[in-house]
Amino acid sequence: MAKTILIVDDSASVRQVVSIALKGAGYEVITANDGKDALGKMTGQRIHLIISDVNMPNMDGITFVAEAKKLPAYKFVPIIMLTTESQDEKKKQAQAAGAKAWVTKPFQPEQMLSAVAKLVAP
Repeated sequence: MAKTILIVDDSASVRQVVSIALKGAGYEVITANDGKDALGKMTGQRIHLIISDVNMPNMDGITFVAEAKKLPAYKFVPIIMLTTESQDEKKKQAQAAGAKAWVTKPFQPEQMLSAVAKLVAP
């Protein structure tokens, strides 16, 4: 059975690019356009990995990571931050909230798939 990955990004084009790369590698994909939307979609189904942007409206990525980690069903789900941010302070905040990896935009699909493969087998 395919592993499920939740993509959280306010950019439709980024969601699409990441989604196409992941589906091509055999993953199931759920998409959300911000942290609030993502939390609304986290209803107990198995999610193997979350990829989240940092800067989003309604609920930013770091707040989303902290909120997701409070949910018992998703407490141990690895999270990759996918963002244009490269400041160490932001990285530390994301790591403190529970993020496991950091991928900077723009990215190559292979780079994303490599990060995903390190955290969840297809």
